[in-house]
Amino acid sequence: MRRIVFVVLACIVTMSFSSCGYNTMVSKDENVKAKWAQVENTYQRRADLIPNLVNTVKGSASHESETLEAVVNARAKATQVTVDPSNLSEESIEAFQQSQDALSQSIGRLLVSVEAYPDLKANENFRDLQAQLEGTENRITVERRAYNEAVQDYNTTVRSFPKNIMASIFGFKTKGTFKASEGADRAPEVSF
Repeated sequence: MRRIVFVVLACIVTMSFSSCGYNTMVSKDENVKAKWAQVENTYQRRADLIPNLVNTVKGSASHESETLEAVVNARAKATQVTVDPSNLSEESIEAFQQSQDALSQSIGRLLVSVEAYPDLKANENFRDLQAQLEGTENRITVERRAYNEAVQDYNTTVRSFPKNIMASIFGFKTKGTFKASEGADRAPEVSF
Protein backbone atom coordinates (compact mmCIF):
# COMPACT_ATOMS: atom_id res chain seq x y z
CA MET A 1 0.00 0.00 0.00
CA ARG A 2 2.82 2.39 0.86
CA ARG A 3 4.40 1.76 -2.50
CA ILE A 4 1.19 2.67 -4.33
CA VAL A 5 0.83 5.89 -2.32
CA PHE A 6 4.45 6.76 -3.08
CA VAL A 7 3.96 6.11 -6.82
CA VAL A 8 0.77 8.19 -6.88
CA LEU A 9 2.51 11.05 -5.03
CA ALA A 10 5.50 10.82 -7.36
CA CYS A 11 3.16 11.04 -10.36
CA ILE A 12 1.37 14.07 -8.88
CA VAL A 13 4.65 15.84 -8.13
CA THR A 14 5.97 15.06 -11.63
CA MET A 15 2.79 16.35 -13.25
CA SER A 16 2.81 19.50 -11.13
CA PHE A 17 6.43 20.23 -12.08
CA SER A 18 5.70 19.85 -15.75
CA SER A 19 2.53 21.92 -15.55
CA CYS A 20 4.18 24.66 -13.48
CA GLY A 21 6.81 25.18 -16.13
CA TYR A 22 9.82 23.79 -14.28
CA ASN A 23 10.86 21.63 -17.22
CA THR A 24 10.30 24.54 -19.59
CA MET A 25 12.54 26.76 -17.48
CA VAL A 26 15.23 24.08 -17.38
CA SER A 27 15.03 23.69 -21.15
CA LYS A 28 15.23 27.43 -21.76
CA ASP A 29 18.10 27.78 -19.27
CA GLU A 30 20.03 25.08 -21.12
CA ASN A 31 19.30 26.82 -24.43
CA VAL A 32 20.74 30.07 -23.06
CA LYS A 33 23.87 28.23 -21.91
CA ALA A 34 24.26 26.65 -25.36
CA LYS A 35 23.88 30.04 -27.05
CA TRP A 36 26.44 31.49 -24.63
CA ALA A 37 28.87 28.71 -25.58
CA GLN A 38 28.48 29.73 -29.23
CA VAL A 39 29.21 33.36 -28.33
CA GLU A 40 32.38 32.25 -26.54
CA ASN A 41 33.36 30.05 -29.50
CA THR A 42 33.16 32.92 -31.96
CA TYR A 43 35.12 35.25 -29.70
CA GLN A 44 37.72 32.51 -29.25
CA ARG A 45 37.95 32.14 -33.04
CA ARG A 46 38.72 35.84 -33.28
CA ALA A 47 41.31 35.59 -30.52
CA ASP A 48 42.95 32.68 -32.36
CA LEU A 49 43.22 34.72 -35.58
CA ILE A 50 44.91 37.69 -33.93
CA PRO A 51 48.42 36.21 -33.43
CA ASN A 52 48.61 35.35 -37.14
CA LEU A 53 47.39 38.81 -38.08
CA VAL A 54 49.90 40.47 -35.74
CA ASN A 55 52.77 38.35 -37.08
CA THR A 56 51.84 39.14 -40.67
CA VAL A 57 51.71 42.86 -39.95
CA LYS A 58 54.90 42.70 -37.86
CA GLY A 59 56.83 41.41 -40.85
CA SER A 60 55.75 44.26 -43.13
CA ALA A 61 55.05 47.16 -40.79
CA SER A 62 57.67 47.10 -38.08
CA HIS A 63 57.06 50.80 -37.39
CA GLU A 64 53.66 49.91 -35.94
CA SER A 65 55.09 48.14 -32.89
CA GLU A 66 53.03 50.27 -30.46
CA THR A 67 49.80 49.42 -32.28
CA LEU A 68 50.73 45.73 -32.45
CA GLU A 69 51.55 45.70 -28.75
CA ALA A 70 48.17 47.28 -27.97
CA VAL A 71 46.40 44.53 -29.92
CA VAL A 72 48.36 41.79 -28.17
CA ASN A 73 47.64 43.32 -24.74
CA ALA A 74 43.94 43.79 -25.51
CA ARG A 75 43.73 40.16 -26.69
CA ALA A 76 45.36 38.98 -23.46
CA LYS A 77 42.91 40.99 -21.35
CA ALA A 78 39.90 39.86 -23.41
CA THR A 79 40.81 36.18 -23.08
CA GLN A 80 41.21 36.55 -19.30
CA VAL A 81 37.62 37.73 -18.81
CA THR A 82 35.40 34.69 -18.56
CA VAL A 83 31.77 34.35 -17.59
CA ASP A 84 30.35 31.42 -15.70
CA PRO A 85 27.36 30.14 -17.76
CA SER A 86 25.41 29.61 -14.54
CA ASN A 87 25.81 33.33 -13.70
CA LEU A 88 25.03 35.24 -16.85
CA SER A 89 24.15 38.43 -14.99
CA GLU A 90 24.00 41.91 -16.50
CA GLU A 91 27.26 42.77 -14.71
CA SER A 92 29.21 39.74 -15.94
CA ILE A 93 28.00 40.21 -19.52
CA GLU A 94 28.93 43.90 -19.37
CA ALA A 95 32.46 43.14 -18.11
CA PHE A 96 32.89 40.55 -20.86
CA GLN A 97 31.57 42.95 -23.49
CA GLN A 98 33.88 45.77 -22.34
CA SER A 99 36.98 43.60 -22.69
CA GLN A 100 35.87 42.40 -26.11
CA ASP A 101 35.05 45.97 -27.22
CA ALA A 102 38.55 47.08 -26.21
CA LEU A 103 39.98 44.32 -28.38
CA SER A 104 37.73 45.33 -31.29
CA GLN A 105 38.97 48.92 -31.00
CA SER A 106 42.61 47.78 -31.00
CA ILE A 107 42.05 45.64 -34.06
CA GLY A 108 40.33 48.57 -35.76
CA ARG A 109 43.31 50.85 -35.06
CA LEU A 110 45.64 48.18 -36.44
CA LEU A 111 43.64 47.82 -39.64
CA VAL A 112 43.54 51.59 -40.10
CA SER A 113 47.32 51.83 -39.63
CA VAL A 114 47.82 49.14 -42.29
CA GLU A 115 46.43 51.53 -44.90
CA ALA A 116 49.86 53.20 -44.96
CA TYR A 117 51.53 49.95 -46.15
CA PRO A 118 50.54 49.10 -49.73
CA ASP A 119 52.79 46.03 -49.77
CA LEU A 120 51.03 44.65 -46.72
CA LYS A 121 47.58 45.34 -48.16
CA ALA A 122 48.67 43.39 -51.25
CA ASN A 123 49.96 40.48 -49.15
CA GLU A 124 47.72 37.45 -49.77
CA ASN A 125 48.12 36.12 -46.22
CA PHE A 126 47.10 39.47 -44.78
CA ARG A 127 44.07 39.72 -47.07
CA ASP A 128 43.00 36.18 -46.11
CA LEU A 129 43.38 36.93 -42.41
CA GLN A 130 41.51 40.20 -42.78
CA ALA A 131 38.66 38.40 -44.59
CA GLN A 132 38.55 35.73 -41.89
CA LEU A 133 38.50 38.41 -39.20
CA GLU A 134 35.65 40.25 -40.94
CA GLY A 135 33.73 36.98 -41.26
CA THR A 136 34.31 36.26 -37.59
CA GLU A 137 33.02 39.71 -36.61
CA ASN A 138 29.84 38.91 -38.55
CA ARG A 139 29.58 35.55 -36.76
CA ILE A 140 29.98 37.31 -33.42
CA THR A 141 27.07 39.59 -34.29
CA VAL A 142 24.90 36.62 -35.29
CA GLU A 143 25.75 34.63 -32.15
CA ARG A 144 25.20 37.62 -29.86
CA ARG A 145 21.79 38.16 -31.43
CA ALA A 146 20.88 34.46 -31.02
CA TYR A 147 22.02 34.60 -27.40
CA ASN A 148 19.97 37.75 -26.72
CA GLU A 149 16.89 36.15 -28.27
CA ALA A 150 17.31 33.03 -26.11
CA VAL A 151 17.75 35.19 -23.00
CA GLN A 152 14.67 37.23 -23.85
CA ASP A 153 12.62 34.04 -24.19
CA TYR A 154 14.03 32.66 -20.92
CA ASN A 155 13.60 35.94 -19.00
CA THR A 156 10.01 36.27 -20.22
CA THR A 157 9.29 32.78 -18.93
CA VAL A 158 10.84 33.22 -15.49
CA ARG A 159 9.18 36.61 -14.99
CA SER A 160 5.68 35.61 -16.16
CA PHE A 161 2.98 34.66 -13.68
CA PRO A 162 2.60 31.95 -12.36
CA LYS A 163 5.96 30.59 -13.53
CA ASN A 164 7.75 33.38 -11.68
CA ILE A 165 6.68 31.74 -8.42
CA MET A 166 8.25 28.42 -9.37
CA ALA A 167 11.27 30.26 -10.80
CA SER A 168 11.94 31.94 -7.46
CA ILE A 169 11.45 28.69 -5.57
CA PHE A 170 13.96 26.85 -7.77
CA GLY A 171 16.42 29.71 -8.17
CA PHE A 172 15.85 30.62 -11.82
CA LYS A 173 17.01 34.22 -12.17
CA THR A 174 16.92 36.56 -15.13
CA LYS A 175 20.03 36.64 -17.28
CA GLY A 176 21.96 39.52 -18.83
CA THR A 177 22.03 40.46 -22.49
CA PHE A 178 24.48 42.17 -24.77
CA LYS A 179 23.84 45.83 -25.30
CA ALA A 180 25.02 48.13 -28.05
CA SER A 181 28.44 49.60 -27.39
CA GLU A 182 28.60 53.16 -26.19
CA GLY A 183 28.57 55.49 -29.18
CA ALA A 184 27.07 52.87 -31.49
CA ASP A 185 24.07 55.16 -32.00
CA ARG A 186 26.25 57.70 -33.82
CA ALA A 187 27.51 57.20 -37.35
CA PRO A 188 31.30 57.27 -37.60
CA GLU A 189 32.87 60.34 -39.14
CA VAL A 190 34.70 59.73 -42.37
CA SER A 191 37.06 62.36 -43.71
CA PHE A 192 39.23 62.30 -46.80
